Amino acid sequence: MSLSRAEIATPSGEHLIDRLCKHWAPEFEVEHSAQEARIAFASGTCLMRADEETLAVAIETLEEEHLDTLEGVVERQLMQVAGDEALVIIWEN
Repeated sequence: MSLSRAEIATPSGEHLIDRLCKHWAPEFEVEHSAQEARIAFASGTCLMRADEETLAVAIETLEEEHLDTLEGVVERQLMQVAGDEALVIIWEN
């Protein structure tokens, strides 16, 4: 199993989780509460957890070649839903 993580400094983590889950719910299996989310993509899973200052994102895949693709998908969508808030996302795997 391959894993990638990012700790994103943002006071808007709960809002970002809500917007991402609403966006992906028609296409993928989505479970979420105000502070946590799980999105099951065809090639892996994205887990998110928000607190007052941070949005923690973890991506798990069975095959390593899917990791970069899912990182890109999640990062692009986060940037889109963040609007004017500048997010710094650095993936660690």
